[in-house]
Amino acid sequence: MRTLVVASQKGGVGKTTIAGHLAVMAESKGAGPVALIDTDPQGSLSSWWNERQAETPTFASVDIAHLADHLKQLEKAGVKLAIIDTPPAVTETIRKVLAVADVVLIPTRPSPHDLRAVGSTVELVEAAGKRMVFVINGAAQRAKITGEAAIALSQHGTVAPVTLYQRTDFAASMIDGRTAQEINFASRSAGEIEKLWIYVSTQLRRK
Repeated sequence: MRTLVVASQKGGVGKTTIAGHLAVMAESKGAGPVALIDTDPQGSLSSWWNERQAETPTFASVDIAHLADHLKQLEKAGVKLAIIDTPPAVTETIRKVLAVADVVLIPTRPSPHDLRAVGSTVELVEAAGKRMVFVINGAAQRAKITGEAAIALSQHGTVAPVTLYQRTDFAASMIDGRTAQEINFASRSAGEIEKLWIYVSTQLRRK
């Protein structure tokens, strides 16, 4: 079993939306069974999952204090991929989750404020000795700052070669327990998530 952690100490960067979309895409690409884990006290990911009609991905309730043991149980149950959503700013929780990560995906919006906030997350991931990948989310079409953000982030680590653009269907899809690709598999948002999953899956397979 591999464990993907979606983390950022900055709120509003799209962690929950990305976690849900990647889990559904991973299942559709045969990478399941996938288990979603929500460690954010706000419970946005679990609320979304509770709205779902589809049986996959599964949802696992865990006790952060015994997270490693819970993951072992999931692996024994046949789960191939665990995707963990994390809270913003709750440093101790994030540290415990990072300890079990194979790859840490750090969503970042292309704005000066968001880029300045990346440092604290990077420090936590580096302290945990984990591999991290940045993904730019909520980008505006043809905006110069998107390219500038990618360059700035590349100085800290690897930037995913896929940008998630600001689109209504991407955000709105989470309202009723579905994802953009489940609403319209031919949409641009669905295509971006598919490309992101393909890239992230190659990172997860690395030792």
